[in-house]
This record gives sequence, C-alpha cells and structure tokens, in this order.
Amino acid sequence: MDFKHQITASAGLAETDVDALVLVIADRPDPGLAAPLATLIANAISEGDLLLKKGKLLYLHQPAGVTQRRVVVSVAGDASPKSFKAAVASGLGALKSSAARTVGIAAPGIALGAGHAEAAVVAAADVSYLYTHTKPSATPGWTPTSITLFCQRSEAKPVQQGLRQGSAVAAGMTMAREFGNRPGNVCTPTWLGQQAKKLGKQFDLEVDVLDRKEIEKLGMGSFLAVAQGSDEPPRFIVARYDGAAKSKAPVVLVGKGITFDTGGISLKPGAEMDEMKFDMCGAASVLGTLAAVASLKARVNLVVLVPTCDNMPSGRAVKPGDVVTSMSGQTIEILNTDAEGRLILCDALTYAERFKPAVVVDVATLTGACVIALGHHHSGLFSADDAVAAQMIAASQTALDPCWRMPLDEEYDEALKSNFADMGNVGGRPGGAITAAMFLRRYTAKYPWAHLDIAGTAWKSGANKGATGRPVGLLTHFVLGYAR
Repeated sequence: MDFKHQITASAGLAETDVDALVLVIADRPDPGLAAPLATLIANAISEGDLLLKKGKLLYLHQPAGVTQRRVVVSVAGDASPKSFKAAVASGLGALKSSAARTVGIAAPGIALGAGHAEAAVVAAADVSYLYTHTKPSATPGWTPTSITLFCQRSEAKPVQQGLRQGSAVAAGMTMAREFGNRPGNVCTPTWLGQQAKKLGKQFDLEVDVLDRKEIEKLGMGSFLAVAQGSDEPPRFIVARYDGAAKSKAPVVLVGKGITFDTGGISLKPGAEMDEMKFDMCGAASVLGTLAAVASLKARVNLVVLVPTCDNMPSGRAVKPGDVVTSMSGQTIEILNTDAEGRLILCDALTYAERFKPAVVVDVATLTGACVIALGHHHSGLFSADDAVAAQMIAASQTALDPCWRMPLDEEYDEALKSNFADMGNVGGRPGGAITAAMFLRRYTAKYPWAHLDIAGTAWKSGANKGATGRPVGLLTHFVLGYAR
C-alpha cells in the first residue's frame, strides 16, 4: 500500500477525499475541530455511544455533512506514539470488513512527530497482513491502496521522515513474518540461503551462503553437531551491507536459524511441536532488519550472520553426554540436545570476531525460561556492557518494540561447569534464560555484545498463531543509531 502525508487544517478534515477517515483523539475532542465532525463526536459522547477512554471506538457510516462514507473515531487516551499506534490499529481494524480502499488518518489535538508516523505505518501493515502462501483457500485480506496521514504544516517534515522509516521497518517485519510462517518443509536452511541471495540481488549486497564442507573448514564443530542428525544440509549465511566508509567498524547481527526443532534425542513433547517451525525467527528478524537498513540507504556498515539447520533425532544425531569442540577451541558437553540454539550461535559469535565489530547482537528464540520470566510483551535483553544495554533499551522504546534487561552476574556461570568439558550446554531449570546467555557470553570477550531472547515475542499461539516480525523494529533503530 502507498503511505503518504498531506497538510490539512483540522477544520477541513470533513472534506478530505478518502473512502474512510480514522480520527484519533487523545482524551478529549480537539476544540479546533469544526462541524460537522465536532458535532457528530459531541452528540455521540452526550448520548453515551462514545466513551473517552483508551481503546474505545465509534464507527459512523455515511455521516451527514461528511465527504467520507466511513468515519471511525478511535480514542488513544493520551498523545504518546504508543497509544496513537494502538488507536490507529483499532481504527483500521474496524474497516477490515469494509470496501474502503483509500484511508485517511488524522489526529486533531495531537502534535504528530516521526514516532507517530512510523507507528501508523507499522500498525497498518500489521492490520492488513495475511498469510496465504500455503493456504490458497484463504479469504483475500483487506489491503487499502493508499493511506494518508493528515498533518499540520509544521509537522510535515518529521511525519515524512517517520513514514519513510516506518515503511522500511514494516517491510522488514512483513518479510520476517513471511519467513517465520512458512512451514518447515518449505523454509529449510537451503531455502533461507536462497532468500538471502535474493536480498543480495535486490539491494546489491555481498552475500555468501556456506555449505557443510565450508562450515567444516571453519571448524564449527558445535554448529555441525546440531546439524548432523538431519537430512537437511546446514547453511551459514554471511551478508554485508556497506553504507559507510570501509574504515568504520560494522554492527554485526547474528540470528538463530533452527528451521525446525524437535529437540533432537532430548525429544520435545508432541503438543504444539508444530510451532517449532518458528525457531528460526531470530534469523528471519536479522534478515528483515538487513532489508530495512539497506532500503533506507543508512550510512552504516552492517553484517548479518545466520547459522541455520534442523535439530532432528536420528542414528546420526548428537547424544546427551557427547563432547564437541566449538570454533573457538572450547569444548562443550551436550547435556541436553534441546539446548541447541546456543550451540549454533556460539560458533557464529566466534566467526564475528573477524569483522572487528563495533558491537554484536545475537537474536534467538532461545529459552522457554524467558517466556516464563517475561511473558509475551518484552523480549529478554542480556548484556554486560551498560552502554550497549542502554542503546538497546532506547531503540526498543523508540520502536515500540520493548525489551527488558536481565542479569548476568558471574554467580550464574557456576551452573555451566562440567567434569568432562570446558562447559556444559545447560545449567538446570533455575534461571534458564540467564545461564543460556552466560553460555553465549563465553564467546564474546573480544567485542561489545548483547543477546536478545525473543522466545516469548517472535510468534503468537492460539487462534492468532503466527510470526510477529519482532524485533525488526528494535534492531533497525539500534543499527541506525550507529549511522553517521
């Protein structure tokens, strides 16, 4: 859909030429809003049809004196981008069953900035998204041909900037959702590598997809141990976007790409195992971020690394108690084969050293323990570097893609001790998300590092089952923070 902005005064909103108008108000109608819209809203409030409470909605069809055939009044509750995003999503949701093709969004009484504009685009993309690739019977979704954000003249520049950035983030999130939603027999390591190559052609990126022999030459014994139980060959994706001087150290993003996770010999329960196709959402999110950053032509250098394979049980599969040697030379006793994400990430984190990075962030649907700790709203953030952690939190707040910092005290490292290797790959149930991060930390001594556990935020279960596209927004804003 086409996103654009148009300068208009509140008094003229009733005459704007769109099929539907979504009117967002904070906690009271704007006194500058003229009749007939002001009269319609006032009457609805006085008659009890519209409550001025966050989340409340009023749909008006063919209202008298108004050019638009449909008007939706959506109450934000306050003027923040977060509340504005929710109100826009609610307002657009009320139009999903309509025939409206051109939509206007206006917020009289709210001073619009870049954050509001970006939020509107992301909300619109979320509302209109529909997965159809393997479901030809799906009812066609509602996708307006254009969405116009009406603003004041003084707001035009930041709104335009926000729409541009929001369009890039939304496209990256949609890509990540599409990758995540593909079933495991479609989204294989080979297929992910092919998609990375397509990205390379689209944005003129340097993309290498390494096969098993090349991975063996690198000495990635930990990664290969996970892959050895599957008939699907592993791939290691290395993609580069060079938007700044060669002398500028790159940001490196590492995404976990387990295209299906049975747990291996430590087999998962059968219930909801189908959702383990989402175990590559870390990979999907870093590739979506790469697309967003490249489309914005940001003045930053970005490297994306994706170790990708299946985790399957077979006669060749790695067993509990096996000891493997990682690319770093450190040995690992594999006590639980279902703690496989950290085994592929650790070799990618060692590989990242060659880029002499400004910072490395790994992103993974790593632990169920993080879901227990934080639920499905915040991603788990782990970093021993206060400056990097602060940058991540700031980016999450700007992107409305929240994360929460978790501890990395050295005492947690005790749980990873092994009698037979340099470390075990698990440390027991207590603090499982933390000990997983402590494992990864052992491979990051040579650069600033952060880890995002997105097990609770990368997809939804139940009736709305599907990938969310998070944390593309957070990662994009974080990477853009290094652009100069």
